[in-house]
Amino acid sequence: MGVLWLVSVRLGDASIVDPWWSIAFLALTARTCAATGLTPGKALLLAIVGLWALRLWLHLLLRSRGKPEDPRYAAFRRRYGPERYWWVSLFQVFLLQGALVVVISAPLQLAAAAVAPDPISAADVAGALVFLCGFLFEAVADAQLQAFRGDPASRGRVLESGLWRYSRHPNYFGEALLWWGFWLCALDRPMGWATLFAPALMTFLLLKVSGVTLLDAHLSSSRPGFDEYARRTSSFVPLPPRRVPQGPR
Repeated sequence: MGVLWLVSVRLGDASIVDPWWSIAFLALTARTCAATGLTPGKALLLAIVGLWALRLWLHLLLRSRGKPEDPRYAAFRRRYGPERYWWVSLFQVFLLQGALVVVISAPLQLAAAAVAPDPISAADVAGALVFLCGFLFEAVADAQLQAFRGDPASRGRVLESGLWRYSRHPNYFGEALLWWGFWLCALDRPMGWATLFAPALMTFLLLKVSGVTLLDAHLSSSRPGFDEYARRTSSFVPLPPRRVPQGPR
């Protein structure tokens, strides 16, 4: 995170941190596996963490290529002023996200520290299956949104098809679900259940801090038709669309 901060100061773009968020989890998990020795259970863990981290890294990297600083960070830069934000961002963005990586990776660290023989357990299989459901949900939702944004006819409209018909934020739902899968992989370790706070915190962040609430407020003020879409569509967990009563004509 320190290196990324230095690069961001040079570029004047704090949003470069976003693609590398997932890589930080992969690096930490791989480092723990290397320090304690690879086992079948940890090989499975490393594979699913790597699959998630590399896909998300590539997706965010390609999405941000050639674009200006993300509006969230640009707003903070205006608030604090460019002459201050270069050092404020070290604490507000980079060190904060580094601390969150250490905290939220607790189940990954615990599972990656298992001692041999550590065979693939029922908890590992259950965790991998839950992870796969979340991973596919997130990947498909991201692909559908990317295709929608790339269509000139979609300009100013709201995506209401595919997975987005059942959830306003299916990509965030998939992200939360795969983290619960990571947690399940730690349940065969002593005190593994105690890392419950990690997926719970990730889910909270996606719902209330950097995800659903923030994006809904932005879309409500910038996209005509979003409020009507929101009334009939679940905000997070995919559900059949609600029937919205029609007013008198």
